[in-house]
Amino acid sequence: MKKRILFILSSFLIWLPLLAIQKPIFILYNHSLANDCTLMDYLQVITHGLLLDCTIAGYLTVIPLLMTIISIWFPSRWYHVFLKGYFGIMALLIAAIFAVDVALYSYWGFRLDATLFFYLQSPADAMASVPIGQFFTQLGFFTLYAATIYGILKRCITPLFPATTVSQPLKGSLLMLLIAGILFIPIRGGITTSTANVGMVYFSNNQFLNHSAINPCFSLIASLSKQQDFASQFEFFTEKEKEKILQNLLPNKNISKDTIITHNRPNILIILMESFSANAIEALHRESQGDTITPHFNRLSQEGILFTNMYANSFRTDRGIVATLNGYLAQPTTSIMKYPSKSQTLPSIAKSLTSHGYIADMLYGGDINFTNMQSYFFSSGYSRITADRDFPISSRLSKWGVNDDLTFQFLYEDIKKRDNQKPWFTTFLTLSSHEPFEVPYHRLDHLGLYPNTVAFTDSCLGDFINKLKKLPVWDNTWVILVSDHGYPYPTEVKNEEPRRYQIPMLWLGGVIQKPMVINQYINQTDLAATLLGQLGISHNEFTFSRDLFAPNYPEYAFYTYSNGFGFIDSSGVSVYDNEGGKPLIEKTKEGSELRIQKGKALLQMLYDDLGSR
Repeated sequence: MKKRILFILSSFLIWLPLLAIQKPIFILYNHSLANDCTLMDYLQVITHGLLLDCTIAGYLTVIPLLMTIISIWFPSRWYHVFLKGYFGIMALLIAAIFAVDVALYSYWGFRLDATLFFYLQSPADAMASVPIGQFFTQLGFFTLYAATIYGILKRCITPLFPATTVSQPLKGSLLMLLIAGILFIPIRGGITTSTANVGMVYFSNNQFLNHSAINPCFSLIASLSKQQDFASQFEFFTEKEKEKILQNLLPNKNISKDTIITHNRPNILIILMESFSANAIEALHRESQGDTITPHFNRLSQEGILFTNMYANSFRTDRGIVATLNGYLAQPTTSIMKYPSKSQTLPSIAKSLTSHGYIADMLYGGDINFTNMQSYFFSSGYSRITADRDFPISSRLSKWGVNDDLTFQFLYEDIKKRDNQKPWFTTFLTLSSHEPFEVPYHRLDHLGLYPNTVAFTDSCLGDFINKLKKLPVWDNTWVILVSDHGYPYPTEVKNEEPRRYQIPMLWLGGVIQKPMVINQYINQTDLAATLLGQLGISHNEFTFSRDLFAPNYPEYAFYTYSNGFGFIDSSGVSVYDNEGGKPLIEKTKEGSELRIQKGKALLQMLYDDLGSR
């Protein structure tokens, strides 16, 4: 059994240097994009990239592990022959993937994914665009790399496979199953809440270095597992019909001259409040029943600009973040954040602001690798990310990470020590009001877990704002409080109905001219254009984002849930189920068919855009 354990361990470990060597070769091959990478950059690319290398090594060790288990019961001289064949096939596949990936990167700007197979549908056309010299260069590189991998595996690993029998096969099998369980850890990507994903190897604000750390085999596999032909979905209308419906829905790209802030380059802080529903906030729609859930938000709403008809575009954090920070409509059947090659093409508030002299940073108390968030934030223009890994283990008191009292305090101390030589843009995603709703706070336990956690975050928010007001930076700071998505509260609220998606938005800070209440319908997606419009910055790239203060603002709210959508305007509300092909909710019959057509046209336009990225 010792020989078998040594064989499995060696089979896993031997792959790591064979995969890690791809990183420096990739950087050298694309040296024109490297921008004077240092030795430390090479080392960081390799060390961070090891996470996904371990995942691929785990997958590649599965077959040898199964062979080892079978050999315990059925010894045979053919295992060495089979093992050589397996190693030969894997060497060819890995070498082919890397040889193609390293050449295509300079053209595509992202690591190999399923896009390759769209081109292979017409191989003659694909080959016609490949210079003959590059073809033979890559062929030679592929041959050399494949031969090297196979030669090392054949000489170093194949001889380790034991030919001897096992005296206690049952005990040996159980031990191998235990090893299989351990092997699942690198395959999964660790033991945290997030599973292996491309973004977990991102470490720099230099996108080329982040891309260099990605294992191309993993990138391709991950892409294939999620690949869909988005552009062919939701084909409700012809192009002409769609354009006709959309002509009064698309945003006006004129920059608003109606400003309600006093500085044109203020510091900006967006606080994304996890799962905050308008139904839990007395200043919006909750009727007080003796217990006030959000006393601090209620008080602050008298000091700033309160939006009473703000709607989230989705029901998930990954989609709500993109809707808010990129002005991009949420998708009912997928999430663009899971596709780094697509999400990196989106415009973002951070990109627009950094191009005008801002410094952008992100704070989140949870696992930043969850649903590719790390790669998303770096791609969106943030130069610094602070997450649970940057806090001591003793501070990670909840399942999701660091509670809001500690992250709000961190944010305050961080802002306090900034030199403010350049304007800054900070995004902070809270965490405590996320399931399982475990917080060090019990004022409203009798109302239930969710309202109690909302009350906890509200108390942290109130304390933070009170302290921030006392700093000199307050006079030139714009604070935007907005939820990432709503929550089914009270419990009778159904997932598809509009009040599930109604969320708070409140603008505060020394730059706010005067308190006011705005009752117009507005989406999360509209924050991007509205914010940039207040600063006099163009927002033409934001296809779906409307500037609330621009002339002829097309007023409506649109949201998506699991394969369905809701459309709200002055004529009423329509909620439509795409799978059933029928409306689920109709409030006022007048204009109901037109509302559904508008929602369908927006959805069709969204998926056409998604498919083209």
